[in-house]
Amino acid sequence: MSEWQNWAGNQHAGAVEVVAPRDEAELSAVVVAAAEAGRRIKPIGAGHSFTAIGSPVDVQVSLDRLSGIVRADSTTGLVTVRGGTRLKVLNRALEALGLSMTNLGDIEEQSISGAISTGTHGTGARFGGLATQVRGLRLLLADGSVIACSAEENPEVFDLARVGLGALGIIVEVTLQTEPLFALNAREGNGELAEVMASFDEHASGTDHFEFYWFPHTSRVLTKHNTRLPLPETPLAPVGRLRGWFDDELLSNQAFGATVGLGLRVPGLVKPLARFAASALSPREFTDISYRVFTSQRKVRFVESEYAVPRAVGMEVLAELERAVEASSWNISFPVEVRVAGADDIPLSTGFERENVYIAIHTAPSSPWREEYFATFERIAGEAGGRPHWGKMHTLTAADLGERYPRFGDFVALRDKLDPSRTFGNPHLEQILGS
Repeated sequence: MSEWQNWAGNQHAGAVEVVAPRDEAELSAVVVAAAEAGRRIKPIGAGHSFTAIGSPVDVQVSLDRLSGIVRADSTTGLVTVRGGTRLKVLNRALEALGLSMTNLGDIEEQSISGAISTGTHGTGARFGGLATQVRGLRLLLADGSVIACSAEENPEVFDLARVGLGALGIIVEVTLQTEPLFALNAREGNGELAEVMASFDEHASGTDHFEFYWFPHTSRVLTKHNTRLPLPETPLAPVGRLRGWFDDELLSNQAFGATVGLGLRVPGLVKPLARFAASALSPREFTDISYRVFTSQRKVRFVESEYAVPRAVGMEVLAELERAVEASSWNISFPVEVRVAGADDIPLSTGFERENVYIAIHTAPSSPWREEYFATFERIAGEAGGRPHWGKMHTLTAADLGERYPRFGDFVALRDKLDPSRTFGNPHLEQILGS
């Protein structure tokens, strides 16, 4: 028996049995034994969700031994990987094959199954979340059987299971549509919040992958414009070792972590430190293999809430959030991240049938103003029809979510069919899907 907590340390579970099956057969036996005993079982990858969506109740299954590429076709770009494969392992294995994921989020610690199940996404107006790259799944059900699903085989399951919240079964294999290895030219610079908001559509539509970070208590933003370039024609010009250490390790991790800690001890320093940090940013430009640009290391622990709001009202939502922050007594150390993504056809994807702006807010796990800040943001985003990221903090229930996802009922019905005894359930899933 062991205690469990997530990466951020804000979700905990105690006295759970931990198992690490070596293959699909062992995993099936573990699931069957749990189901027969009336116990609930949860697969755990990196534990990078901030909600309790992956919190184990009775049995915690580590999928770390179910990792690696099963097969790859460099001609079609179809690559099948085991469900426990971490994105950082997958990215490097694909590079060796001359392949790339089409898009990625900014963290690569998650397992592929966890990332797609919670609707993980990156940025880019023409691109959907990671689940849009899925072409097939092998799903282990509560009775120990495994079904293969794709657009041609068991399409009704595939349709809904691409973002399955861990509620339908355990993903043992994923087939992904990759593409030839490519580079990104990254331009990072400073800007004024009002100017970037006013020209947001121009930035988002005119750049392959655009995002920006607003520093609360200031009018300053950091902008990131990433442009896709072919390889091997494109010469790489990565960030130099010294500049990379200074920007990404010293400033973004060590100094930022110290600033957050100091702000918690002396809240009055947060606003001047935020203004100093925003003014200290310096532009840079570099070109590197795509995953090295998309992703970065996050060593400072935080808790996050993110909402997808219709693109047409995204800047209005951000402006309302800015007004709320400035009218409050909060001291917010972490920047607000703003991204954009295209529409998709996945029923429980935040991008289902609409383009979105994604606004993400962060605090330290122990922040005294976290609950009020998050609640205010949730209200503002909710008034715009916002859909919460499944792995990030929110308080919505099945009744709320049923109004925001047109096919929510179809998903619940499939869950009732595939897992009627709730072998893969936990209290959080009861909250968001109903009991």
